[in-house]
Amino acid sequence: MRAKSLFLVNQFPLAAALLGCAMSAAGQSGKPPQVNQVGFLPQAAKWASIAVDETLKTDAFEVVNTATGETALQGKLLPAQDWSPGGQRIQLAEFSSLKTPGSYRIRVAGLPESAVFAIGEGAYDAVSQGVMKAYYFARAGMALEAKYAGAYARKAGHPDDKVLVHASAADSKRPSGTRISSPKGWYDSGNYNKSMVSSSIAAGMLLAAYEHFPGVSQALQLQIPEQGSGLPDLLSELAWSLDWMLSMQDPEDGGVYHQLSNLEYGGDEMPDASTEPRYVLQKTTAATLGLAASLAMASRVYAKYEEQRPGYSKQLLDAAQRAFAWAESHPQAIYLRRDDVKTGAYVDDKMSDEFAWAATELFLSTKNPSYRSKLQLEQVNINQPSWRDVSGMVWMSLAQHIDQLSAEDAALVRQTLQSRAQQDMGAWKASAYRLVLPEGVFKGGGTGMVLSEAMLMVAAYRLLPQERTALDVAQSAMDYALGRNPLGMSMVTGFGTHSPLHPHHRPSLADGVEAPVPGFVVGGPNIGQQDKNACPAYPQSPAALAYLDNGCSYSTNQVAIHGNAPMVYLLTALKTLTASSQ
Repeated sequence: MRAKSLFLVNQFPLAAALLGCAMSAAGQSGKPPQVNQVGFLPQAAKWASIAVDETLKTDAFEVVNTATGETALQGKLLPAQDWSPGGQRIQLAEFSSLKTPGSYRIRVAGLPESAVFAIGEGAYDAVSQGVMKAYYFARAGMALEAKYAGAYARKAGHPDDKVLVHASAADSKRPSGTRISSPKGWYDSGNYNKSMVSSSIAAGMLLAAYEHFPGVSQALQLQIPEQGSGLPDLLSELAWSLDWMLSMQDPEDGGVYHQLSNLEYGGDEMPDASTEPRYVLQKTTAATLGLAASLAMASRVYAKYEEQRPGYSKQLLDAAQRAFAWAESHPQAIYLRRDDVKTGAYVDDKMSDEFAWAATELFLSTKNPSYRSKLQLEQVNINQPSWRDVSGMVWMSLAQHIDQLSAEDAALVRQTLQSRAQQDMGAWKASAYRLVLPEGVFKGGGTGMVLSEAMLMVAAYRLLPQERTALDVAQSAMDYALGRNPLGMSMVTGFGTHSPLHPHHRPSLADGVEAPVPGFVVGGPNIGQQDKNACPAYPQSPAALAYLDNGCSYSTNQVAIHGNAPMVYLLTALKTLTASSQ
């Protein structure tokens, strides 16, 4: 059983030992081939990465069936190339032609064998369920029963039915200290805050997964209390957050509170042990536009389930329109840090992308041309979707509904996505690791950045199926998250041969269960080391090794709802698209 202080005091030697193993595996000698530790769909592109030095005397590899011990495929390693993020020379093994279902390892003479991986149509079923089920484990205001949560059952915490209006959020109708009710929602990350900015981008990505790939999304079985209600499980889970988001909108003016949180982070304790007062903080443009965009999307999706949720679609759309109107009247209400609020802020001072996303979703949901007139599409960037920059969501949604666009808009959408795909495909082909790394990927939340960049490649491939390499780029992003990286580590708790054991996640730190709560994507290497004063030393260079599997490391090992969402999307996309890609 684990005490609260396990990772901060007692287990530093263990954490250092685990890190040492990871560093040894990532060195230039004796490192096993790095591969996606979960596996591949039969038609997927398949790669393994081998870090080499002068001691490697072969250019051959083989793929071995672990059940029979027989060689399933033999091949030649590609010529070595330098890969600076990991400080390595890399040779790649491609085994895309192996499509036979089974369990396999990569073998290179003179090196340890790779982790075991699967090939099969169901290779991603368990991890798809796991990364979506993580949202259930993140629910606020609800006890998690053993029949749904297993060993991770816990008492309810943070009912949030008597939340205080902070001075930053006060007005004449709701002065400071007014009590309001704002229950449900998901804990934003490793702490017990609930953030509108994070929740809205997570909701947007999950809604996109459902809207773009309804067959696979509807098939997800999550074993949650609402199962069997007539709503697909993904939408039942998502509604837990959407209901909270609705409660964060001021009914008087349509503005939306930026965050609901304690004033301090608090310690490593279970939700029911956290009894400090909770506050809603300042109304902001970013929060209000995030709600407008994601609720406008949701109104389209839930419109098909009027019987299960009567009036819900209209309620969502009405809230979205009122939010957009408030934002137009308050175009630069930027979140301001307060001395008495010590929790994370999600500060964003550039609102053009949020306006573009909200206008796009409202136009697509209402067909009202006035929203299109507010969208200056020619000036919208195309960056990987994140809480900092939601511009990528604009292009993904327009691509999904391209038949509703004018010929000029449709041409611009195709041109923009094709240009981005060509850029990424070029970078992928030139990479020694066959990996696209967005700028800043090793400065915090990099796992999610790699995955969300791949979302754009999925959008490009769906419009332009002749760009088959775009799907390979997306597959490589999944490979990175599931173990084909210099750490040799899946970045998803509970999945893969080697995955995070000590995430920065309060329930995992405090619940007394040895294994962490499964299905959470951790941030990944971060050269900033913002937590270096609280944590043991870990590498800052090379960048791809700047990671610490320790509960203290919020900069590299924290979970977040906006980190899981792109993985849910990408797993759903790959399941849908890969089988028909060849």
